[in-house]
Amino acid sequence: MRKSNPKRILVLVNPRSGLRWSFDCMRKAVDRVWDIAGNTVSYQFCQNREDGVAKARRAVEAGIDTLLVAGGDGTVNSIGRTLLGTSVELGIIPVGSGNGFARHFEIPLVPDKAVEALATAEVQAIDVGVVGEHTFLVTCSMAWEAALTESFARSPIRGVLPYVFASMQGYLEYKPQDFTVILDGGRELTFRKPLIFTIANLSQFGGGAKIAPEARADDGFLELVVALRQDVPTLIANLGRLFDGSISRVPQVTTHRFRSLVVRRAQAAQIQVDGDLFEAAEEIEVTVHPASLNVLVPKGTGKFAARRKAK
Repeated sequence: MRKSNPKRILVLVNPRSGLRWSFDCMRKAVDRVWDIAGNTVSYQFCQNREDGVAKARRAVEAGIDTLLVAGGDGTVNSIGRTLLGTSVELGIIPVGSGNGFARHFEIPLVPDKAVEALATAEVQAIDVGVVGEHTFLVTCSMAWEAALTESFARSPIRGVLPYVFASMQGYLEYKPQDFTVILDGGRELTFRKPLIFTIANLSQFGGGAKIAPEARADDGFLELVVALRQDVPTLIANLGRLFDGSISRVPQVTTHRFRSLVVRRAQAAQIQVDGDLFEAAEEIEVTVHPASLNVLVPKGTGKFAARRKAK
C-alpha cells in the first residue's frame, strides 16, 4: 500500500459516465487494496454535476485524505476544481469515453486495474489551466474542436464511430473566424480562420489522440496548438500522427508555450473545457496556476517518469 498511516478515503462515482463497466468489480478492487486496517472507505454517487461538487466540498470540509473519482474528464474537472489548493489527493478511476487525463498519466483504463495502480501511486502536484471563470485539467478548445464536442454531445451513444460522425458534422457546422492572441503580455499573433485552436495542460484530447505530445503537467506552462482550415488536406494526410505522438512534427501545426494568453475574435462562440461546452465572449483570458492540485500517479508511468529519467 501507499502509506501505513490511516487514511480517510471517499470513492465518488458518476454512474452515467462512459461505456459499460462494472461497479461491483471496481468496488471489490477498492475493498481489497484500499480498505485495509486503519483506513476508512466510503462510497457516494453523483446524481448530477452540482451534486458531485457539493459532495466533494463536504468531503474536504470533513477532512478527507483521498478522493477517488470514477468518471470521465468532465467529472474529473468538476470534482478536481473543488480540491485546488488543498492537501487532498485526487485519484482517477477512468470510466469515461475519452479519458484524456488518465491516458496522459498512463492510469489503466480498466477500472479495477486503475484502483490497484492508484493504491501504490505517488502524489504529484500538477498545474491547472483557467479560462475565464472555468478551470481545465486537460484541454480547452475554441475552434472546430468545440463544434465537434457539441455534435458528439447530441449523440445518444458513445464510442469511436459516433465520434467520427460528430467530427464530420462539427466540421460542416463550424463557422471559422480569425483569432488574435497576446502571449505573456507581449508577443501578438494573428491566426486566419484556425481549424484547431487548443490550449493543453496535458497531452491528450482523449481516445488516444495526443494533441500536445510535449505538454507537461508540472512545468508551469500551457501549450497552444494551432492548425489553419486552409491546411485541412495536409492535416487529414497526417491524421495518424495525432495518435503516435508526432503531430507536432507537421509544419502546418504550430505550438506556443505560455503562462498567460489573451484571445480576441470578432464574435462570441462556445468553447470546449475538458469535454464540456460553455459560452465565451469575444475576448478570453487563459492563465496557468502552477502546482495547484495533488493527484495520484502510478509509479514508473506517465510524463513525470519521463522527466525523472531525463534528469
